[in-house]
Amino acid sequence: MISVDGLKVEFGVKPLFSDASFVINDRDRIALVGKNGAGKSTMLKILCGAQRPTGGTVSVPADTTIGYLPQVMVLQDDTTVREEARKAFADNTRMKERLDAMNNQLAERTDYDSQEYMDLVQRYTEEHERYMMMGAENYESEIERTLGGLGFLRTDLERPTSEFSGGWRMRIELAKILLRKPDVLLLDEPTNHLDIESIQWLEQFLAQSAKAVVLVSHDRAFINNVTNRTLEISCGKVIDYKVKYDEYVVLRRERREQQLRAYENQQKEIADAKAFIERFRYQATKAIQVQQKIRQLEKIEPIEIDEVDNSAMRLKFPPCLRSGDYPVICDEVAKAYGAHTVFSNVNLTIKRGEKVAFVGKNGEGKSTLVKCIMGEIPFDGMLKIGHNVQIGYFAQNQAQLLDESLTVFETIDRVARGDIRLRINDILGAFMFGGEESDKRVKVLSGGERSRLAMIKLLMEPVNLLILDEPTNHLDMQSKDVLKEAIRAFDGTAIIVSHDREFLDGLVSKVYEFGGGKVKEYLGGIYDWINKAPIQLPTAGVVREAPPSPNVPPAGKGNSNSYQEHKELMRRISRMQKSVKETEAKIEVLENRLKELDAILCTPEGASDMTIVTEYTSTKKILDQETDRWAQLSLELEELQEH
Repeated sequence: MISVDGLKVEFGVKPLFSDASFVINDRDRIALVGKNGAGKSTMLKILCGAQRPTGGTVSVPADTTIGYLPQVMVLQDDTTVREEARKAFADNTRMKERLDAMNNQLAERTDYDSQEYMDLVQRYTEEHERYMMMGAENYESEIERTLGGLGFLRTDLERPTSEFSGGWRMRIELAKILLRKPDVLLLDEPTNHLDIESIQWLEQFLAQSAKAVVLVSHDRAFINNVTNRTLEISCGKVIDYKVKYDEYVVLRRERREQQLRAYENQQKEIADAKAFIERFRYQATKAIQVQQKIRQLEKIEPIEIDEVDNSAMRLKFPPCLRSGDYPVICDEVAKAYGAHTVFSNVNLTIKRGEKVAFVGKNGEGKSTLVKCIMGEIPFDGMLKIGHNVQIGYFAQNQAQLLDESLTVFETIDRVARGDIRLRINDILGAFMFGGEESDKRVKVLSGGERSRLAMIKLLMEPVNLLILDEPTNHLDMQSKDVLKEAIRAFDGTAIIVSHDREFLDGLVSKVYEFGGGKVKEYLGGIYDWINKAPIQLPTAGVVREAPPSPNVPPAGKGNSNSYQEHKELMRRISRMQKSVKETEAKIEVLENRLKELDAILCTPEGASDMTIVTEYTSTKKILDQETDRWAQLSLELEELQEH
């Protein structure tokens, strides 16, 4: 469909990439990968004709249509959502006009046996078939289906686009591109403004409806679910891997190991040649051999090694004072703006050390509750921040609070403490500020670069409660891996607002879903929530009430079970309630003892007393076991009561 041959792009002395050749075929699902600045977005612009290369050719057949979604685009504000989406069918309108004109000609002409008439019939037939394939005039339902998949409500469709945020308007632009059904889709970070449900819908759409797709994304789960081929831009070259992203990562690692071995062998060869030249340079009997070695050195083409993978780098948050048992408790929290209720009756308790995710569609209140926790906005109900809690907060607007007069390096150097100061350059490199990038002034950084810098700054601060609002939006995959490992090793508490499934997977153990003005709790990881296997239980340590006994109707009054079966069920429920209460009592005793041990460990004498440390460890282990037992018993009790 698209053929690329010998492509070269230069933005200075060194080419961005050169001699790039590949073909995009029908049904290809291509992930375009490479470090930030490698030229991925530039490649998409060249493929769609928005930018000209320095050299080489891009061949696109005349009848091939291309749909291109850039990261940033000019948005329209003068129509409703539905009217804006209808613009995707402007080609249909023009095609209908051409069909009507041809139909009129066919009705007027009488030269039925002429070649011109037969050619007109052929053109009309082909055009009409294409028109029907594009949906003819029956596209209203398709508009609603596509906008609905991308998160719009039916009531949103008649609202002016000017009422929506930039992220929602980008969804409208994405909908328009999908509705046009182009032969080739070029998508640059399409998931940046989507929630998890919309991302899953887009994955399904691309798998079932799209023809050829080339996409740039830092969402590993998304590209794994969509693509079957990987084009990597590295060291100024484009390498074609005929596999999906996860398999590409393995092949790339093997390729880099081969490069390293070849590089080491070449360096040894160069060193041996130089040593020979140096040793025999002034010996007339060796002059011919010396000249041969010199010529060999001149002919050697240096082996380039792919960029170093920093994902193995480990970062640790600096130590911080221990927080209370429950850093965040919400009791009947509600927030409304005028007549619009964002959420109400929010009851949640987050334990020390828990890593939880806030998920749900955009606009359902995730960031609003974060702002309530931070004390940035008023709310109704009770929201308690636990004892000794030190909050580290990351949101997109944090980037605006950086000192613009400092360089990137100075910004981090001023907050780093201890041995980590020796690793500042490594840390900056892991977050795409390697080399000369670290000398940039903050005032010249883009919004995405400022966000990354604000994230690094947060990693330097001693905190025990992390609140991260969309932390991965401007990070590449290696940077996300570094951040994920740092949070995983963090011994404090973390609240993460994110739509990045791969980032949340294995990181969080509880999910809070925002939607319909409510907040629901799901125990388990992000894929447990996605697969909708909810287990909703109160949090250990909170005052719990044993559920009331069920109202069991007497035998013979509409109940199929016998009286004896009901009696046995009631006995089992009573025993289970007793076990739940006994476990709760044990948990309360253990938690009180842990508080006492906490206080002792905060003293210099206690911190060095191994007996206290051992008792704390064993008590914590027993508490975890009893908490798990309580959760299981409560679940069994709930099942009995629903019997």
